Amino acid sequence: MLYHLFTYLYKTYHLPGAGVFQYTTFRAAMAVITSLLIAQVFGGRLIRVLQRRQIGEGIRDLGLQGQMEKKGTPTMGGLIILLAILVPVLLFARLDNIYIILMLLSTVWLGLIGFLDDYIKVVKKDKEGLAGRFKVLGQVGLGITVGWVLFFSNDVTVRQYLLPDGQLSAVDASQVYQDVKLMITTIPFAKNNELNYGNLFSYAGPYFNGLYAFLYIPIVIVIITAVSNGANITDGLDGLAAGTSAIIGTTIAIFAFVSGNSVLADYLDIMYIPNSGELVIFCTAFVGACVGFLWYNSYPAQVFMGDTGSLAIGGIIAVLALIIRKELLIPVLCGVFLIENLSVIVQVSYFKYTRKKYGEGRRLLRMSPLHHHYQKLGYHESKIVSRFWIVGIMLAVLTLVTLKLR
Repeated sequence: MLYHLFTYLYKTYHLPGAGVFQYTTFRAAMAVITSLLIAQVFGGRLIRVLQRRQIGEGIRDLGLQGQMEKKGTPTMGGLIILLAILVPVLLFARLDNIYIILMLLSTVWLGLIGFLDDYIKVVKKDKEGLAGRFKVLGQVGLGITVGWVLFFSNDVTVRQYLLPDGQLSAVDASQVYQDVKLMITTIPFAKNNELNYGNLFSYAGPYFNGLYAFLYIPIVIVIITAVSNGANITDGLDGLAAGTSAIIGTTIAIFAFVSGNSVLADYLDIMYIPNSGELVIFCTAFVGACVGFLWYNSYPAQVFMGDTGSLAIGGIIAVLALIIRKELLIPVLCGVFLIENLSVIVQVSYFKYTRKKYGEGRRLLRMSPLHHHYQKLGYHESKIVSRFWIVGIMLAVLTLVTLKLR
């Protein structure tokens, strides 16, 4: 809102200083500062409200060190994250930008699903929470919406340059270009690193050329569901999910900045996505919200984010990656989420397989997800979280290296 207000004042009345709101870097800095302040001011008050209403986490005794000490710790702290994201974005971002609209929708959508789950658990005292099928249905619904907008909206374009032979390229330095509706993505570690989803159906003949939406939208659904569930599973130790998400968000902010800047995109020889630079404001608000939440969520946690926060931050990361055409980098960038997800899948699958074959279930890990396995081995919670953060930073650096390593 402030962007539109000060733009109007600058153009109409030439208000001194108002023109600074035209700069993405200034608004991104204001967004991260505002999100940190909101998390600090609102966080403490929300914790006190949750404590008065006795909205605390119920703990099932799994024999983990220090686990029962967390009983009664307020949950639904994801509300802090949501507020610290939404307010700065509404204040400093361009609200007529299709990508900002999509990110606001995704944040509220998954935030509401997570809130319903937490509300049923801690207020209605139903340990099962929101039925899994309804969670998945909500994630699928968001995936369909995001996929449909990205595929069919005329505001979602990429810049294509005209090569001397008449072909179009996303990464040529030619001065002749056009912004076109094209569903392409970036292939990491490849020299000619663009994949056109439409080409995946090309073998079937021209009849199928217009049907690849039926391939793209399911891919979007899988990505959003997998990453949001990965963040949800990772949220098992104090500060683990929030810290890891802040690292991922910082990396995506860098990608959004270079992908939305024609000069930098040309210099790095990467795909330029018109209007995507506005996502930097959203990314910085997201990072500020996660870091601000860590003030209260670092060990020993004063509040847990609950599904209200974990489902939302996972979905946010997934949609951001899809918008800037870096979804194929998710297995590397979100490697911590991926390994946590896989640890649960492998553990459950192996247990069922051995129970069927030998008559009793066996386990590969002492406990899943993976962070609980290390707790069972005797590692302190803070050490596990710190080392997972270090792994997250290493994966983020590797992801950024793909800008030039092809």
